[in-house]
Amino acid sequence: MKRLILLIVIVLFVPVWILTDVAISQDNQEIPEDIIINNSGYRRKVHTGVEFPHLAHSEDYGIECSECHHEYKGGKNVWKEGDPVKRCITCHKPTKRQGKVVRLQFAYHFSCKKCHKEMESGPVECKECHKK
Repeated sequence: MKRLILLIVIVLFVPVWILTDVAISQDNQEIPEDIIINNSGYRRKVHTGVEFPHLAHSEDYGIECSECHHEYKGGKNVWKEGDPVKRCITCHKPTKRQGKVVRLQFAYHFSCKKCHKEMESGPVECKECHKK
């Protein structure tokens, strides 16, 4: 009888515990406060790296994660919050364009400058991001 009760408890509660744990771990992904975007992979170092206030962009400015994080399939961004986050350099190579995937520098500059100009807020000049 004790084994039957134990089996019922295991069958009923373990799947709930696993599903709850997975949901909590996806919702509580560690969001870095700041990210240093370095110039690694370029032929020569022209500018300093950029300190990107990641947490401020997501929490203070209300920018959705999928505005920057993406995974395109069939021309649509299918990335959603909770999906793994790849480093930009994984797809955007520093020295050459690969098919429709733009170079790393262009990806950063296009995304950041475009948003800052639309919002009429934030740096758009080289020295405003690339501090000496």
